[in-house]
Amino acid sequence: MPIFGYMSTVTVSALKAFEALQQVPDEQLQWLIDHSEKRTIPDGELLTSPGLPMTGPHFIITGQLEGSLIQNGSKRELAIFEAGDITGYLPYSRGMVSKVYIRSMGDVLVLSYPTDKIRVMIETQFELTQALVHEMSNRVRSFTTMQQQNEKMMALGKLSAGLAHELNNPASAIVRDSVSLREHLKMQPEGFKKVIAIQMDAEQVDGVQQELFKILTEKDRPVLSLKEKSKREDELTDWLDEHGVEDNYDIAENFVDFNFDVDSLERFSKHIPDAYLAPVFNWISDLLVTERMVEDIQESSRRIAELVSSVKTFTHMDRGADKQYADIHNGIRNTLTMLGYKLKKGNITLVEEFDNTLPPVKAMIGELNQVWTNLIDNALDAMEPNGKGTLTIKTQKDREFVQVCIMDDGPGIPAEIVSQIFDPFFTTKEIGKGTGMGLEVVQRIVQQHNGSVKVKSVPHRTEFEVCFPIDG
Repeated sequence: MPIFGYMSTVTVSALKAFEALQQVPDEQLQWLIDHSEKRTIPDGELLTSPGLPMTGPHFIITGQLEGSLIQNGSKRELAIFEAGDITGYLPYSRGMVSKVYIRSMGDVLVLSYPTDKIRVMIETQFELTQALVHEMSNRVRSFTTMQQQNEKMMALGKLSAGLAHELNNPASAIVRDSVSLREHLKMQPEGFKKVIAIQMDAEQVDGVQQELFKILTEKDRPVLSLKEKSKREDELTDWLDEHGVEDNYDIAENFVDFNFDVDSLERFSKHIPDAYLAPVFNWISDLLVTERMVEDIQESSRRIAELVSSVKTFTHMDRGADKQYADIHNGIRNTLTMLGYKLKKGNITLVEEFDNTLPPVKAMIGELNQVWTNLIDNALDAMEPNGKGTLTIKTQKDREFVQVCIMDDGPGIPAEIVSQIFDPFFTTKEIGKGTGMGLEVVQRIVQQHNGSVKVKSVPHRTEFEVCFPIDG
């Protein structure tokens, strides 16, 4: 693009240097010059600010304009408009009120067409109007791409603190259990001396091994109440004491964790000579302690793998951006996993009313996960002042559509602002919590899926209903 230098008058050749106007006939460009105002915006002066009526279009001849907004208490730069760019109102634009600040960076020369005369342009200057409409489409596309990328990063940012906490717990448990396991194994040589002195025939050893195998392979161990556990520990301690087994209380405590009872001890004792009951039961107890530590490490490792898998599925890092068939519940559950810490912190009861007969839906899964994140996160924020709440997520089929409803029992959305909640940059959250883009992004993504998003709100019940075609 040519460099725009200072000029006392705006010429057709100067407008021809605008990429958007290169195909517009010269006579229409001259018409634009004749019906516009050439003016200089001094350094630092605002061309527009949020809440003011949109003006223009403005054709930047020389200089630069900065587009920005105040977000979370600080200025956020959105774009820099340079010589050859067009800003302000464009034909057929639905936005009549400015949402951003546009400020000059140094003196800026602009050619401004009066907004109230835009109808005359549309009716008489076809190619000029067409070029400006095309410019508006490019502007919307660029802004949408930028906002979607920003919102993706913000969605992940919302999850990062909770995810770090969720990962830290099992990681710390692995470190703790591995240290304990090492210390436990250091004590094994002393017990090994007693075990090596045992004299049992092969049949007796096989009998002990079979009983132990049954215990270790039992998948569904009953969960005992504190009272039941104490009673069983006392019964095992008494039996072990009667049979001269030292450390009987510690052994009993370990044995109860693996669902031992007195009958279990009787079965084992049938294969163990009385003289060797103490060393064998101590050896079994040490083995079970090791087993429990390994189980804890496995469970912590599984939890970490599950969280990493949820992140991968949530962002859909291993898939393309095109629509594909998938179970919609997987995305919702992964989002809940990512927000699990916030649910626990907020003392939230989760109610899942999922229609598991729903067929796979054709959608951009990573984009839909942004929808679930924004809606669920907003619901959790709404219930936060109460210190507790109930989050209800319902899925169902409605003819050829899938319907997802996300409900909370927070205070509700005031009736006077319900119509504004999907507007860009509108937020009711305090500074530092809201960008005003979450619900706008939700609506845009759902519309990309040829669907709709609706909200119904009364005190103590707010429901967002997302509906889109199953087959895309």
